[in-house]
Amino acid sequence: MSSAVTLESTPVSWREDAQVIGCVGVAHLVSHFFQLILAPLLPWVKAEFGLSFAAMGFIMTVLFVVSGITQALAGFIVDRYGAGITLGIGLLLFVAAALTLATSTGYPMLLAGAALAGIGNGVFHPVDFSLLNHRVTPSRLGPAYSVHGLTGSLGWALAPVFLVGIAVPFGWRASLFAAAALPCAVGLLLWVKRPLFASPARHLPPAPAVPVPLLAFLQQPAIWWCFAFFAIVAVAASGVQNFAPTVFSAVYGLGVSGAAMSVTLFMLASALGMLAGGWLVGREGRLERNIAIAFGLSVAGAVLIGLSVLPAAAALAAIAVMGFGSGLSGPSRDMLIRSAAPRGATGRVYGVVYSGLDLGIAVGPVMFGGMLDAGHHGAVFYGIAACLLVATLMAAQVASRTTA
Repeated sequence: MSSAVTLESTPVSWREDAQVIGCVGVAHLVSHFFQLILAPLLPWVKAEFGLSFAAMGFIMTVLFVVSGITQALAGFIVDRYGAGITLGIGLLLFVAAALTLATSTGYPMLLAGAALAGIGNGVFHPVDFSLLNHRVTPSRLGPAYSVHGLTGSLGWALAPVFLVGIAVPFGWRASLFAAAALPCAVGLLLWVKRPLFASPARHLPPAPAVPVPLLAFLQQPAIWWCFAFFAIVAVAASGVQNFAPTVFSAVYGLGVSGAAMSVTLFMLASALGMLAGGWLVGREGRLERNIAIAFGLSVAGAVLIGLSVLPAAAALAAIAVMGFGSGLSGPSRDMLIRSAAPRGATGRVYGVVYSGLDLGIAVGPVMFGGMLDAGHHGAVFYGIAACLLVATLMAAQVASRTTA
């Protein structure tokens, strides 16, 4: 069965919906920024503490393992206690994480800071999608998901520029102290805009005829295919986010700032892809086809980079193509999850499914870090391409088990 999208319209103003989308978006930006809180600083941290690539990769693993566990649990908390308090706790944990990392005296404190960032990060997808699905007009969810994905990509793009930009003149610790101010600013914005989220949720799916057990959604095969799909996609994403600068430095001869631009270009192109992906959802309802087209672009770019035959400028263009394909798939994958979420279980469904992302990003750094320690730089991008090919097949499985 092909998964298609049918959205209804309600007479809520664009202005009110746009404010909700914007508030959720800036919170999502901060969560993605903190996913890369250490990756751009790897050269400084590695040198100061004498760590291997695999050891640095393990720090990322801790962050995302903790995030994945937290994310699955946070979905239940959101459904029970609401999104607002859960989001506030997540922002406070980001502040604590940045300060812990900035004052680290050794590897244990780096791990502790990563764990705090992981707990904070774990709340955002259940919170964000609960707010969007319950407070944004259903006919506008395609653009809403695009903006949500776009702001996440911008958070990833901002992290290397912000952190490296401060670390070069002032040191890596100063950049982490500065990062602590970002969740504080977003928390203040959300406090000012809290009346937007004080009223009862406006858009809910039809109530079930009989009460549904708390864990009944876990019996749906589509949930677990989504989980597996997200885990595989995240393994690929972790290779780009954490190690693309290292590959571009070693293979293409770029300096620290130039190599860091590889991630920035990927994320900026991903943001553009997200915008196009929202339009694509409205035009083409076959979500698995959209994902296959998008990942085809990313696979082509990854293989070209892995071949190590391109000049540096062309390789940077190829990673931008990868980013565009990654972003293009975003709204379609989020629509797949929405179609499987029963009434009252939105937070739980998104929490469990998106914990697959954390699992993949936890596994990826260790795998790709080991490749780099062995000197196999090109293999990183071949591995990314292989993961995306498998994910394309997974998307077809998800669609065949999802009823819109």
